[in-house]
Amino acid sequence: MGVFDRLPPMDHLRSEKMCFVQLIIPAESARLAVTYLGELGLLQFKDLNEDKSPFQRIFVNQVKRCSEMSRKLRFFNDQINKAGVKSSVRPAMQPDIDLEELEAKLREHENDLLEMNTNSEKLLQTYNELLEFKMVLSKAGGILASSHNHAAPAERELDEHIYDKEMDDGNAYLLEQGVHLGASENSGVKFVSGIILKSKAMAFERMLFRATRGNMFFNQAPAGEPVTDPISGEEVEKTVFVVFFSGDQAKAKILKICGSFGASCYPVPEEMVKQRQIFREVSGRLADLEATLDAGIQHRNKALESVGSQLWRWTIMVKKEKAVYDTLNMLNFDVTKKCLVGEGWCPIFAKSQIKDVLQRATLHSNSQVGIIFHEMDTIDSPPTYFQTDKFTNAFQEIVDAYGIARYEEANPAVYSVITFPFLFAVMFGDWGHGICLLLGACVLILREKKLSSQKLGSFMEMAFGGRYVILLMALFSIYCGLIYNEFFSVPFHIFGKSAYECREKTCSDAHTAGLIKVRDPYPFGVDPSWRGSRSELPFLNSLKMKMSILMGVTQMNLGIVLSYFDAKFHGNALDIRYQFIPQMIFLNSLFGYLALLILIKWCTGSQADLYHVMIYMFLDPSGNLGENQLFWGQKELQILLLLMAIVAVPWMLFPKPFILKKLHKERFQGHTYRFLGTSEMDPDSEPDSARSRHDDFNFSEVFVHQMIHSIEFVLGAVSNTASYLRLWALSLAHSELSTVFYEKLLVLAWGYDNLVVKLVGLVIFSFATAFILLGMESLSAFLHALRLHWVEFMNKFYHGDGYKFRPFSFALLADDED
Repeated sequence: MGVFDRLPPMDHLRSEKMCFVQLIIPAESARLAVTYLGELGLLQFKDLNEDKSPFQRIFVNQVKRCSEMSRKLRFFNDQINKAGVKSSVRPAMQPDIDLEELEAKLREHENDLLEMNTNSEKLLQTYNELLEFKMVLSKAGGILASSHNHAAPAERELDEHIYDKEMDDGNAYLLEQGVHLGASENSGVKFVSGIILKSKAMAFERMLFRATRGNMFFNQAPAGEPVTDPISGEEVEKTVFVVFFSGDQAKAKILKICGSFGASCYPVPEEMVKQRQIFREVSGRLADLEATLDAGIQHRNKALESVGSQLWRWTIMVKKEKAVYDTLNMLNFDVTKKCLVGEGWCPIFAKSQIKDVLQRATLHSNSQVGIIFHEMDTIDSPPTYFQTDKFTNAFQEIVDAYGIARYEEANPAVYSVITFPFLFAVMFGDWGHGICLLLGACVLILREKKLSSQKLGSFMEMAFGGRYVILLMALFSIYCGLIYNEFFSVPFHIFGKSAYECREKTCSDAHTAGLIKVRDPYPFGVDPSWRGSRSELPFLNSLKMKMSILMGVTQMNLGIVLSYFDAKFHGNALDIRYQFIPQMIFLNSLFGYLALLILIKWCTGSQADLYHVMIYMFLDPSGNLGENQLFWGQKELQILLLLMAIVAVPWMLFPKPFILKKLHKERFQGHTYRFLGTSEMDPDSEPDSARSRHDDFNFSEVFVHQMIHSIEFVLGAVSNTASYLRLWALSLAHSELSTVFYEKLLVLAWGYDNLVVKLVGLVIFSFATAFILLGMESLSAFLHALRLHWVEFMNKFYHGDGYKFRPFSFALLADDED
């Protein structure tokens, strides 16, 4: 291990060093101190009042006030959105106001707005009722005129004068009717007119017929235009009706049915003169109400614009105040000393900044007593804090989605910056598709400032957050595509001439004539002559499958090596001796040896069957290898490696639990003897004593845990290596699917002389490439690369059972919802 000891420390791969601190803040400077700490954003407070409900805390009244102001601000925002008023998102800063002044201003604005809404709703309801009355006068008048004309054609002469807007001072038309009141009184026929929803008209008529036992006459006419319902405020289709009946009892039934169906009844006189007079009055009142409503809407919009210009600023101010008081509620209040006591975590590098902020808060609050800030010892595990930027943040989020790292645990995100996009590209290798991804990533990066200030959809927000991941995936896809020599599945002679030619100079079909090697190998990537040859699929299958195994063994070894650095960093010699060493021996005795055979076979050009070699390494270790022997001493080496792999399993399983049991007994006995020599020491009150740190050691639980871990590693070494074959499978599937789209869509369509067929083929090929290859295939490769990192790589060393450092910071409030 001397080589590893001489390596530089991995400080930059671990979370920031944290310290547990205590603050003793005078009551008069507490609010200002917490505000300044929120602006700094480098201190995570610990809740010291977990046993108290929110209503039992000190600053509950201030939190209620802030919550009420937040409700008013949300009400203003809803009203502004409903009215469609445009307001600046980030207005120019105006003079600061304190919380009391803001509270009074919000109360005043809310009362004004509620009063305007109430008046507007009443006016609108009156307007809608008058509009319905006008429609009923217009339609019911025509219905009454036609009814009397049909009943007594000889008694009167039909008057067909229609009063429209041009003929009668802007009033809508009414059909004059010659119905005599005396005739109606003599016959005893009465009528009820009104308006009802069109969808309820048929059921309404049926109910009236049944209630009156057919002793009524129902007539209806469409209103002609959508009407705003006075109750619901929605635009609906309505129908004007007139019901003729006889008797007061029938009238009572009809009115009840009208009320149950939500029909609005309006009185329509039988005389023509009264109808015209009421029609004019209603039209005049409607015109006055329209002017009043327009003036009210303009006044309301101006009030909303004045509020909207400061809404964002007020919202942030209220959020900050509420966050300050929520944080103050996490502190202990010492009544005798009139101070607040707080505890929390902060990075070690931030201690000087926090001290400066606290001194500034003391000066600005004119406090006579300074704020005490000092470090404390604790047995609690510190939070995990990685400093990231816009480039590394997405990779850190990928790792955090699996689990937050333990404190000062090796961070897989550092390696994932390269390995994640590279494994994606192995499955997605096509430099044509890579260029498409690169263009999309460049658009997101170049419009970074504009998109970061906009509210994006869920998919677009995810793509924008991972724009640098997409950039690296695109670059590695171009690189792997050049190795595979595929541009939308088409090979190109980019790096020179092919090493193979037809046997005869006149031949052109590699499927029938075959190829022979005539010059040095193709300098970079796969030779383009493999495309279309009879051995293309066997060659690419063999290449990609062996390449997948090499990559898998390499990445799993990296994970085990990182477990060594973790154990060495935390001074855990047991994990190095009884976990790291046997794991390295077991993995490399089997699959490291397989990777070595692959490399030797590639370098020597041997025809050995590696399947046969690995199978009979277990079934017949001492058997003769025959033509499958790749080097001298291979049989002896295989026996040695097999024995080492067998020995590594109990090496992982048995020593560690027994050694832990022995160390636990020695440690606890040593502390007990130390207590015997000190009569004044109380082990129950000593925070560093053996009794407070002592946990019951359950040997069976430790042994079972170690057994599960060992079995999981042994079986996982096989399954994880096989899991890396997904690199081969998805790469092959992507290549074959791309070939099918190219040959069966584009090439087939361009074989026709018809321009329309060519364009249709090009469009279908473009859509298939965009939605299936660039959309679904890229998502599939992304998820498989994610699984390889989470399961096959990170489970070798990563625990992921820590918790994230969440400082009290105002910078996070702008994007948070209440």
